[in-house]
Amino acid sequence: MKYGFPVIGWRYAAALSALLIGASLHAQGTKPVTTPRPPALAPLYTEILAPKGTPVPRFKVDAAWPTLPDDMMLGQVSGVAVDKDNDVWVIHRPHSLTATDNGLAQTPPIATCCRPAPTIVRFSQAGAYLDGWGTPATGPVIDGVSQWPKSGHGLYVDAKKTVWFGGNGDGDHAILNFTADGKFIKSYGRRDQTKGNLDKAALGNPADVWHEDDEVLVADGYINKRVIGFDNKSGAFGRFWGAYGVAPDAPTRQGNFDQSQATSTSDGGPNPASRQFGDIVHCVVPTKDGHIYVCDRRNNRAQLFRRDAKGAVTFVRDIVIAPETGGTRTVTDIAFSPDQKYVYIADMMNGRIWILLRETHQVLAAIGRNGRYAGEFTWLHSIATDADGNLYATEVSTGRRVQKLVFTGIE
Repeated sequence: MKYGFPVIGWRYAAALSALLIGASLHAQGTKPVTTPRPPALAPLYTEILAPKGTPVPRFKVDAAWPTLPDDMMLGQVSGVAVDKDNDVWVIHRPHSLTATDNGLAQTPPIATCCRPAPTIVRFSQAGAYLDGWGTPATGPVIDGVSQWPKSGHGLYVDAKKTVWFGGNGDGDHAILNFTADGKFIKSYGRRDQTKGNLDKAALGNPADVWHEDDEVLVADGYINKRVIGFDNKSGAFGRFWGAYGVAPDAPTRQGNFDQSQATSTSDGGPNPASRQFGDIVHCVVPTKDGHIYVCDRRNNRAQLFRRDAKGAVTFVRDIVIAPETGGTRTVTDIAFSPDQKYVYIADMMNGRIWILLRETHQVLAAIGRNGRYAGEFTWLHSIATDADGNLYATEVSTGRRVQKLVFTGIE
C-alpha cells in the first residue's frame, strides 16, 4: 500500500483502465465529445521580412488545443481541413503508432494509455473532440479489393461537408469520398492500379484533392507528376496538366514511395526552373477568383495557374520559396486568409509558414521554426484556415500532431 492505494499488477491495472474507459465511451455512445481546455496562447516565433510599417497578419499558438479523449492518440497527421461551420477535420495515420504508443490497444493491454484515434477526426474550433471514424475495415470494397489507404494523405471537406482524401502508401491509387459520418459515396482510381501520367482514369499515389461546383481536382502526386480533374456528376475525365500547364508527359516514380525518398537527392536536388514537376506534387488549392495553386514540393516552388470560363488552364507564374533548401524541401501546402488577401505557404524543411501578399506574392514574414514545442514544427505537412483567420498546421514523421495558430490581428 502506498499513498492509500493498493499496488496491483501492471496488466491487471491496464485491463481495468481499458474496461473503465470502454464503459465510459459506451455510456456516451460511439462519438465521445470532450470539453475544450481554455486557450493557452503563447508567443510564436515571427520573422518580419517586409519593410517597416507594412501590415502583416500576426499569430500566437494555442498550446492547449485540441483536446482528445483520455485514451486516444494521433499518429502522423497528414491532412487538415476546415468546413463551413468552422469545424476542423484531420486525417492521421494510425499505423505510424507503435506498441509503446498504443499499449491500451494491445491484446492484452500493456499500458493504461493509449489507443489510436479513428483515422478521420473532427474537432470544434475551440478544440473539443466531436467525433471520428475510419479503420481499414471501413472499406469500400470494390471488385473484392478494399480501397482504404495504407497511408492516408491530404484532406478536403466540401460545401456539403462530405470528406475527401487519398493516400501515398503501397498501392494507394484512389481518392475516396465519404459523408461526414463515414458512409462511402464514391471514389476515383483503384487500389493497385496506376498507369502513368497520361492515363485519364488511373491515379498514382494522389496527395491532395479539392471538390466544388461538380469538379474534382487531384494533385496526383507521389507516383505520377500532374494535376488531373474529373466531372463529379458523371465521373468522367475532365483535364490534366503538368508543370507550366503543358501535357503531363514526365516520367513517373518507379516502384512504391517510401518516406526515405522524401529526403533523397537522387533527383539531383531542387530545381525551381524545371520544366517538369518534381517527384512530389503535393497540393492543389483553387482560389475564389479562378486561380489554382499547385505545390511542386521537391522543386521548392508553387506554380500558379488561371482557369478561364471554359475550364482551360493557363500558367501564370512560379512562386519560389527558399530555393536552396534541401532535405524534405519547402512547399508542402497552401492556405489563404479569409479574404484571400494573404497567402500562407507551409515549408516542411525549414519548419515555418511563409506569409505572402497575394496580389504581388511579396514575402512579408515567416512564422514558426523547427522544433517540438508549441508553435514549432517537425515535418510541417498541411495547413488550413478557418473563417476567423486562425491557422491549423499538421506534422508527420515524428511530429505527429495538429496545432492551432490563433490570428491576433494585422499589424
